[in-house]
Amino acid sequence: MLSALIVAMAAPAYSAPQVHPLGPGLYAYISDNDASANSTFLVGTKAILVVDTGLNQQEGGKLLHAIRDLSPLPIQYIVNTHYHPDHQGGNSTVGPSAIVINTDWTRERTMQVINSLPASERGRFRPADLTFQQRITIQLDPYQADIYFPGKAHTSGDALVYFPHQRAIAMGDLFLNRSSPAMDQGSAKTWIEALDAALKLPLEQVVPGHFELATKADLSRFRNYLNDLYQQVYALTEKGATIEQVKQGVHMEQYQDFRQYPKYEATFADNAATIYSQIKEQK
Repeated sequence: MLSALIVAMAAPAYSAPQVHPLGPGLYAYISDNDASANSTFLVGTKAILVVDTGLNQQEGGKLLHAIRDLSPLPIQYIVNTHYHPDHQGGNSTVGPSAIVINTDWTRERTMQVINSLPASERGRFRPADLTFQQRITIQLDPYQADIYFPGKAHTSGDALVYFPHQRAIAMGDLFLNRSSPAMDQGSAKTWIEALDAALKLPLEQVVPGHFELATKADLSRFRNYLNDLYQQVYALTEKGATIEQVKQGVHMEQYQDFRQYPKYEATFADNAATIYSQIKEQK
């Protein structure tokens, strides 16, 4: 089941990683391996902050190479948006002496994952040195990164990272551009609320957990997808539909361009089933 939640997607969509400037000092690293997360890095006058580091040593090395093409400054901070290995498996490679930051819940869940692995595979992880419950701001002169927990969403301990000077946000897997997401032990209801809150920010560019760089309009469409699906599942549940009836009864024709990954429980029907279970638990 864990492998289904690690969003190890399909064949690479790019021939090489792509680095996109998002504003002064800020860059999006779009992975060429869909099994490995995108990253974001902020270059200040004295140090660098990185959001998510990829799947493993190889992917972390590719990210580090891209960073070093732009700056020799020390990597002082790493923020992991959640516990899945494709977002933090490169921590030890990218920033062996960096301060790793994530939510309290993410650190606890990360330790459970590490302890479940063979000893030979544990070294690529660097658990958090600094955790928080609601919000923390990192000053990386002359910029800042606002890191906050938006409520249970993709997991029970996600973090979003907003860069106010650049009007950009790193979303982790709370947002996959044109794709049905895998759903962990989170909440679709508060996930939608988290997206609504993000959309109220002064925002121009959005870094998704996977796939191509996005705009605020792309984020809004993903929010509408989750909301449309939630409302349909809720209505069917109120009518007494079974989970199989819900999976077959949702109509998502306007989102037919969204990627679907049955192997990883990331399809319209899978998302509908998870939402159904969450609604049932709330009753």
